[in-house]
Amino acid sequence: MDKNVLDKMLRPKTVAVVGASATPGKIGYTVINNLIKGGYTGKIYPINPTCTEILGLKCYPSISEVPGEVDSAIITIPAKAMAEVTEACGKKGVKGLIVITSGFSESGRKDLEDEMLEIAAKYKMRILGPNIVGSLSNSDKFNGSFAPGLPLPGKASLVTQSGALLIAIDMATYTRKIGFDKLISIGNMADVDFADLIEWFDEDDNTTCVSLYIEGMKNGRKFIDAARKSSKPIVALKSGVSAHGSAAAASHTGSLAGAAKIYNSAFKQAGVIQAQDLNDLFNRTLTLSQQPPMKGENLLILTNGGGVGVLATDAAEKYGIPLHFAPADVQTELKKHMPEFGSAKNPVDMTGMAGNDWYYQTTKFSYAHDWTDGLVVLYCETAMTNPFEIAKSIKQAVDDSGVTGKPITVSFVGGEKSDQAMGWLVENGIPAFGGPDIAVNAMAALREYARLQENKSDGAYNCDESAKKTALAIFAQARAEKRDSLTEIEAKEVFKAYGMPVTKIALAKSEDEAVALGNKIGFPLVLKIVSPDILHKSDAGGVKVNIKDDAGIREAYQTILKNAKAYKADANIHGIAIQEMAPWGTEVILGSVNDAAFGPTVMFGLGGIFVEVLKDVTFRVTPFTKSEAAEMIGEIKGAAILAGARGEKPKDRAMLAETIYNYSCMIHDLDDEIKESDANPVLVYEDGQGLKVADARIILKAK
Repeated sequence: MDKNVLDKMLRPKTVAVVGASATPGKIGYTVINNLIKGGYTGKIYPINPTCTEILGLKCYPSISEVPGEVDSAIITIPAKAMAEVTEACGKKGVKGLIVITSGFSESGRKDLEDEMLEIAAKYKMRILGPNIVGSLSNSDKFNGSFAPGLPLPGKASLVTQSGALLIAIDMATYTRKIGFDKLISIGNMADVDFADLIEWFDEDDNTTCVSLYIEGMKNGRKFIDAARKSSKPIVALKSGVSAHGSAAAASHTGSLAGAAKIYNSAFKQAGVIQAQDLNDLFNRTLTLSQQPPMKGENLLILTNGGGVGVLATDAAEKYGIPLHFAPADVQTELKKHMPEFGSAKNPVDMTGMAGNDWYYQTTKFSYAHDWTDGLVVLYCETAMTNPFEIAKSIKQAVDDSGVTGKPITVSFVGGEKSDQAMGWLVENGIPAFGGPDIAVNAMAALREYARLQENKSDGAYNCDESAKKTALAIFAQARAEKRDSLTEIEAKEVFKAYGMPVTKIALAKSEDEAVALGNKIGFPLVLKIVSPDILHKSDAGGVKVNIKDDAGIREAYQTILKNAKAYKADANIHGIAIQEMAPWGTEVILGSVNDAAFGPTVMFGLGGIFVEVLKDVTFRVTPFTKSEAAEMIGEIKGAAILAGARGEKPKDRAMLAETIYNYSCMIHDLDDEIKESDANPVLVYEDGQGLKVADARIILKAK
């Protein structure tokens, strides 16, 4: 990200509108009109070869004839003319193009988009779009768009892939009283993407929170890196989270990986707070733009009504910040500002008798007390109180407390006067909402942000370089034999090279060799078919377990071959794998896919029914750290089984975390080679006893 170039594009001192029009209703007219109406103080140069003047501004036939420098050019001409215009802008020294024009990759003309990008790169120009509404900035009075007007001023900035949504949000800022400094439409993301803008906003003094509406990404790793480095909160709403089309079923992971789960994990890795819907995006953005993170677990709720207190209590548990009773000294002080039948436990119910003074005293004390990490103040409108005076009491209490760096959210439940009072609170830096659950959810966003910052990883990893050489040699042999998958024996060699404990295994090409190898490895044994044409061995009757003697080896060998030939007569059979039968343990699964947005991605979950039926899995985008690998173990619903539930001893989670990390190194190192893979089952033993990879599969990318 070149800050200077994006500054000139999005905060220009001079702007040209290429495709300006003198006809009202046309985009080229609307953009010029919006720049003037918005109060833009820089130079505006309309470009149109058939006009001499538009809206009182001198019009130029081409950008090359504009006197002086041009920082940014807003483009509204047809897509087929973009190459010529891009070249002209480059020669003029324009730094950024805001390409409103559509008709590029979104309509099948990627060639026009690529041509435009190639020319822009030659002149070191950046492109926003194409296929966008434009870019708006309150602090610069710059409405370089065909949106109706600048949004209600605020401290947050929004980037959206949907132009229609930008227009809707633009107008909704006034009805919802939630302001933004900048609204940027990003469209096709041919060049400037979310990551570029996250980096740019990080240095923007007028933005305290970055809000994103995401439909898809082209470079997910770049996004993670940028978001991870951001010093400002980022809240994202991801749409289109249904499962990826028809994922290949060559591995379990292929069918389990879905857009929602992978994006959820990527956002967590990046330190991004998620919104569940558009209302949630508004509410969380407002809160994160106005309030500091909630750094501890103690949430205190003040209210004048038991009902809203109960609703807030339920919401606190739902959103991950369950309430604790306030300490005795806190309760003693709080009881001074409520009738005898009030409650000081938490939520603090001052009852309907609470007026301005009780709200002031209770809020001031609670907000200032060291035990309180976050404060939610609730008010139900009564005939005995004035909502605006209550609002002023709350604001005055916060100011008089002398405390900074601690969050507060508010909810007023009532009529028009309550709505007006909440609007006043928002204008004065305190987020206020019409429902107690929303106020608590807003606080939960602040707690989530604090947790993400506390656990933020730098993404550093360190893999054994020699392991990659071993793997590449095995891959080369498979490719030489025109295979796109490894045998289990080959896959386990790769796993072993990366430090993962695998079961002993060897290939037998005759019964006698099978017997000899079986005696060398030791009973009991597992025999499996080895064929690149039979990936799901059990389905073909190609697995026999608990073989205890030589006769059992011979019988199993013959049966497996017979079953394999019946399953696929023309299968290329390499032989029979003779494998140690590992002791029973808790089954888990590791898997990988190459996600379209984020690239190589690792899956972890409990094996058996948990993965087949319950799909109890979690994901991480590679690379990730050992601490992040350990986090994955605690994220699945079956984490308690690994921790030692119902009298069972805890499993070796330290070794499991090490194995997940080593597996992630393998997947990241071999990104160019591995399409998907899995280790299933991995048998995990009691704490200190390690684990064994009992089966392994690697599918190669086509080359």
